[in-house]
Amino acid sequence: MRSATAPRPRNARLGRGWYLAAVLSAVLALGMCLLGWRQADQADRIGADPVRVQGTITQLPAGSATYSSISYRADGRPLTATDLWVPEHAKAGDAICLEYAAADPGAVRVCGNRYPQPAGVGLARTSVPIALVLFALCAARIWRHHRTRTPVTRARTTVAFATEAFGNDMPALTHGKRSRRRKPGRRARR
Repeated sequence: MRSATAPRPRNARLGRGWYLAAVLSAVLALGMCLLGWRQADQADRIGADPVRVQGTITQLPAGSATYSSISYRADGRPLTATDLWVPEHAKAGDAICLEYAAADPGAVRVCGNRYPQPAGVGLARTSVPIALVLFALCAARIWRHHRTRTPVTRARTTVAFATEAFGNDMPALTHGKRSRRRKPGRRARR
């Protein structure tokens, strides 16, 4: 037989997953914005005063954890650029045309490309709107949850408990009975 108790009330607490998803999506959007901004900034610096130079491919990407590496000379100094786009048919040791900013030789891109790392800009263009929409959905859910919980009801119940306790001059928790807590050093009554 089933017991005749009332069904348990629905838990009014919002899960931590909504807060976690909101924070992670905001961090993702911010990180991708910074990546896109950095790429656009380098492209603008290179475009303002480009210097063309021949570079040599020293390493090709061989998997997911390796990047391309290209060595070049700028103002007589040997420099190395990593994670630049290289053509599919390129081999280690091949010459490749590079453009770098005259004011900052570290800002370099392959000739003919707009951005130093085109994949990073494409990733930022797609992931930032997705992360912002996810953040907006999580924030709306959190806001809706907090809006439905009215703090006025909680204050009224607290006041009701307080008036009940002080109305009888007895603590509300013990309902007029003495505490059963033993004092240190005394034995329990039998």
